[in-house]
Amino acid sequence: MRLLMVAPPGAGKGTQATRLSGHYGIAHLSSGDLLRKEVAAGTAIGRIAAGYLSRGDLVPDDLVMQMLVSPVRRAVESGGYVLDGFPRTVRQAEEAYAWARQEGGVELTAVVHLVVARDELRRRMLARAATEGRTDDTAETIDHRLDVYDRETEPLIDYYSGRGLVVDIDGGKGIDDVFEDIVASIESVRSGRS
Repeated sequence: MRLLMVAPPGAGKGTQATRLSGHYGIAHLSSGDLLRKEVAAGTAIGRIAAGYLSRGDLVPDDLVMQMLVSPVRRAVESGGYVLDGFPRTVRQAEEAYAWARQEGGVELTAVVHLVVARDELRRRMLARAATEGRTDDTAETIDHRLDVYDRETEPLIDYYSGRGLVVDIDGGKGIDDVFEDIVASIESVRSGRS
């Protein structure tokens, strides 16, 4: 099972990816969490990524790919993965697809697209900032991140739809309902390919 979560910041990608990871017994690979660990550890990748993250900008493709190659390989060997936060641009998706085809056995099973209204996204992220102390969730940075998503990441839906991989999910529902909808959609995709 190889899944990709695509949704704007605050839509619940991480929450649902964690649940899917447990449900299917696959690795949850969050590019944001991995990047924050790199920053905290002061690695070469982390030092470069820190400025991008603090501004709410996308980290350069080559850094993210470099960071993810080994975790994806390990995950595939252990049964699969759910990617959360990468790719974020069509260019990244094209590079990841080329790598996946060359690597073999790492191609996506489905792309889960969580759809949530913008005002709800802002509310969720401001609440998260207050409860988790996330310094990258200020009102100004949130608006910038949502604009970056609209411009850079939303086009992924067309890219993956063209490959028949996208399942659209109403992410504005409660957490349990969203999870049930995702699992039902994934199972439908899997049975359609059998």
